[in-house]
Amino acid sequence: MKAVTIKQLKDELGHKSAYELKELCLHLARFKKENKELLTYLMFESLDEDAYVEKIKEEIDEQFNTINTYSFYYIRKSVRKILTSIKKHIRYSKKKETEAALLLYFCTKLKELKPSIKRSTRLLSIFETQVRMIQKAIAKLHEDLQYDFELELTKLLDDE
Repeated sequence: MKAVTIKQLKDELGHKSAYELKELCLHLARFKKENKELLTYLMFESLDEDAYVEKIKEEIDEQFNTINTYSFYYIRKSVRKILTSIKKHIRYSKKKETEAALLLYFCTKLKELKPSIKRSTRLLSIFETQVRMIQKAIAKLHEDLQYDFELELTKLLDDE
């Protein structure tokens, strides 16, 4: 089965009643966990973006605390898993401010990780890639926010 275009879906949804739309949303939510998470964000958490960011930061803390530091292989696998989760939350939000804040927090936690990421070229590569992503996100923000995030980024990079 081939999926139709977004425009076709949009046109068809325009012909549905409120009840039918509600049923479609609930059916989507039952079908896949990510759909349910996205609907949760849109309906409950998008109203208070700061609380959403704090909640994700707490999840990041928990995930970093459970990393197996026995070898860099396990560390790298765990870090990639955490980063995938963060990227998913960033996709839900679509706000560059949220992206910059979460990636900065991730990089800070990654840098604090023991053993040091400086001993692993792959982990350093992940760190550097995320710093570039932070810089791109910051460039798209309002000037005041740019300044604040640039200070945080500079502090992160200077602590080396």
